[in-house]
Amino acid sequence: MSNKRNTEFTSIKDLMHNVLEKNRLQKGIDLITIKEAWSTVMGNGVVSYTKEVQFKNGTLIVKLTSSVLREELSYGKDKIVNLLNKKLNKALIKNVKLL
Repeated sequence: MSNKRNTEFTSIKDLMHNVLEKNRLQKGIDLITIKEAWSTVMGNGVVSYTKEVQFKNGTLIVKLTSSVLREELSYGKDKIVNLLNKKLNKALIKNVKLL
């Protein structure tokens, strides 16, 4: 009876990537990190008027309870995309849709 050991070493990062990919969990993880980034980047004032945050196909969809705030934020969509992607350390968000 021979007892073989796998002598190949795999980094934790690679293992986590494989687990997330195999179990199709990356979309959920991305959504959670995007919601956290929205709260951090936009601050308590905007978050208090945020009803819902969704992410689909590169578009961040944010439902706000204030039409005035929605109008103000619409002028800075490109800046919001850049700030959020910088916070996420990857270019996940391509567009912001404010509802």
